[in-house]
Amino acid sequence: MTSLSRTRSRNLNDLQREIDRVFGRFFPSTEGDGESTSRQAVWAPRTDLVETADSYRLHLDVPGLTKDDLKINYQDNQLTISGERTSDRTDEGEEYVRVERSFGQFYRAFSLPRTVNADGISAAYENGVLTITVPKTEDVKPRQIEIQ
Repeated sequence: MTSLSRTRSRNLNDLQREIDRVFGRFFPSTEGDGESTSRQAVWAPRTDLVETADSYRLHLDVPGLTKDDLKINYQDNQLTISGERTSDRTDEGEEYVRVERSFGQFYRAFSLPRTVNADGISAAYENGVLTITVPKTEDVKPRQIEIQ
């Protein structure tokens, strides 16, 4: 699970992913149907998180998928994205020399602050990038204070 917070260093991002992976093995999370997803996840899409005054935006790289291959859920301040990318290997006569692309199921979970508008969460998929917009509530948006 990843928390929506800023990390300034690429090394810290790598460390966070490794910690998430290790904890995911020992404490697998479950979806609403009780099925464990952490143990099934084979890969995790690269994700960028952008914070603006009005919202958080997540950009997930999921090339080769359609929007029907993706599943997005929100429950108990946790946003989960899952799906599966299948291998396009069809010809028995071909021998792959190198395979760098990941195939199989993926799962990402993000803990959202309580200051988000869960009803306003939206998603768009274009050119292999899934963009999820999570609006903030009016209470936490910055506002200008007028001096009297």
